[in-house]
Amino acid sequence: MFAHVRAVRLDSWRILDGAVILIGMNQRTFNASEERVSEIGLGTWQLGGAEWGNVPEEEALATLHAAADAGVTFIDTADIYGLGRSEEIIGRFLAERPDRDRFFVATKLGRYPKPGGAENFTPRTIAEHTDESLRRLNVERLDLTQTHCIPPEVMQQGEVFETLANLKQQGKIRHWGASVESMDEALMCLEHEGLASLQIIFNIFRRKPIDVLFQKAQEKNVAIIVRLPLASGVLSGKMTPDTTFAANDHRSFNRDGAQFNVGETFAGLGFEKSVALAEKIQPLVPEGLTMAQMALRWCLDFDAVTTVIPGARRAEQVHANASASDLDPLSDELHAKLAELYESQVAEHIRGVY
Repeated sequence: MFAHVRAVRLDSWRILDGAVILIGMNQRTFNASEERVSEIGLGTWQLGGAEWGNVPEEEALATLHAAADAGVTFIDTADIYGLGRSEEIIGRFLAERPDRDRFFVATKLGRYPKPGGAENFTPRTIAEHTDESLRRLNVERLDLTQTHCIPPEVMQQGEVFETLANLKQQGKIRHWGASVESMDEALMCLEHEGLASLQIIFNIFRRKPIDVLFQKAQEKNVAIIVRLPLASGVLSGKMTPDTTFAANDHRSFNRDGAQFNVGETFAGLGFEKSVALAEKIQPLVPEGLTMAQMALRWCLDFDAVTTVIPGARRAEQVHANASASDLDPLSDELHAKLAELYESQVAEHIRGVY
C-alpha cells in the first residue's frame, strides 16, 4: 500500500544569484510511460484569481519560480482558472525558465463558459479549446489535458475521450486523462482505453479511493493526481471558527455547494465541522511536523498516488509543501489512528457526490 519504495530522487544543478544550488525532489513514474514527475506538484487554481481571491501576477510568478526552485516539476492548471489567466501566467513562467523542458504541465477543459454547456463537448470545441490552451501556455504540445469534472453522461458516451485520442494522434497532446468528482465517475473513466490519469480529491478526510479505486488504477497503469490534499486549507491546522475569507473566495461562497460540487470546498464537511475535526487531528501530528506536512505525507504514503498538487500563493507555502517529499513515511500506528478517526467521526458528515 505504501509508496516509499517507488519514489526516485532526481537532482539537478542550477545557478541562482551567482551560487550553485541543488534542486531535487522525489520523483514518481507517470502512468506506464518513462516520464517522471515530482511527487509534490503545484495546483494553480488559486493563481487564476477567480475563486480564491485576487492574486497579483508578480506574486503568482514568484510562487511558480519558488516551486521550481524547490524541485517541483508537475504543474496543474485549467482553461477556466481565471478564464485563462492561470494558463497565461504559467506560459510567462515557462518563457522565463532556461530549464523549461523539465516541467510537466497538465491542464483541463470542458467547463469554459464559451460556448458552454453541451457545445463544450463537441470535437470542434474541444479542438478549439485545446488550441487556446496551447497558445496561452505557449507550448507546441500539451503534456496532459484532462476533462474537467464534466457531466457523467458525457463521460459515459465516450466521444469526448475519442476526440482527445485523436488530438493525441495529431501531436497536440501527449497524454489525456480525467478530473472527476466521484469514485463512480473514476471507475467509469477507467473503462476507456488510453486513459493516462485520474485527478481526484483525496485527503485525510476523504479516504474512499483507498478501497474503491487505487488497486484498479494501478492494474491499468493509470496515474493518480491528488487535488485538495489539505481540504481547502483546513488540514493546515491554522484555521479557527473565526477565520474569514474574501467574498470572491470559494471558501466563502461555496460552503454549501451553491456554485459547484460542495466536495470541492472543505472536503464536503462544511467549514465548522472540518475545523472541529482538524482540531481533533492536531494531537496526532508527530513532533517536528506541521499538520500540513503530515497531511501531505499521508497522501504520499499510498503507492497508487503519482503526484499531489497542493495550491500555494506564497513562496514560503511552496517550500513548506515541498518539504513533505523528504519526510519519512508515517507510522502504521498513526495511519491506523487516522483511519479510525475517519470511520468514527468523519465519514457520516461528508456531503456531495463521493
